[in-house]
Amino acid sequence: MRHDYVPNLRDVGGVVTDDGSEVLTGRVLRSAMPHAKDAVPEGIAWPPAVVIDLRSDGESESIHPLAQQGSRIVNLPLLSALRPDLAPPEDLHGLYLLVLDHASMYLVELVREVSLASGATLIHCAAGKDRTGISVALLLRLVGVSREDILADYQLTEDSTKAIGARLHKLPGRKHRASLPAAFLEVSTEAITGVLDVWDEHEDGVQGWFRSIGGDDELIAQLRRTLVR
Repeated sequence: MRHDYVPNLRDVGGVVTDDGSEVLTGRVLRSAMPHAKDAVPEGIAWPPAVVIDLRSDGESESIHPLAQQGSRIVNLPLLSALRPDLAPPEDLHGLYLLVLDHASMYLVELVREVSLASGATLIHCAAGKDRTGISVALLLRLVGVSREDILADYQLTEDSTKAIGARLHKLPGRKHRASLPAAFLEVSTEAITGVLDVWDEHEDGVQGWFRSIGGDDELIAQLRRTLVR
């Protein structure tokens, strides 16, 4: 029987940090929403030891499909942290900045989970593009990966748009996604660049921004010990 591949799945390791170290493979994976019977390319650590699901309640199943394969599931619903009285963002750039402003506590927890994982951590939302993109960018930037390499990883989602669309059509929350502006479905370099600008323009860079939202230097150091050699 033929099985679909996990849409938008990739290992973000292999890139070099600003001090010449390398981000390990087999530590952080990113994808769209996986199914239990999905296939994965050779060389991908599967099933992951930890799955960080960034979706909100209306998008989620009662039991995550990878829980049946022994993965520990952690739910950090980034968009559910946005206050209902906030004006809806008009584009992805605005949405990403709202996540930084209002879901920062989940981003600290995400860094903690990844830094303490004993094996591969899969980070996913529905498409593996927006919430996942912000989360992976933070992990990589905290250990010293360049803006250029982070942007290159983000833009790889363009290669998976057809598979992502097919997967989204089968997931809870279809009616809500159909009501979103077309721009929300794009891979927006402007949006992720805006996130990187917030971090880099902080007085003490991304590490200073991370400390300002409740993270600390030991957590950054632990993340580096886990992800970098």
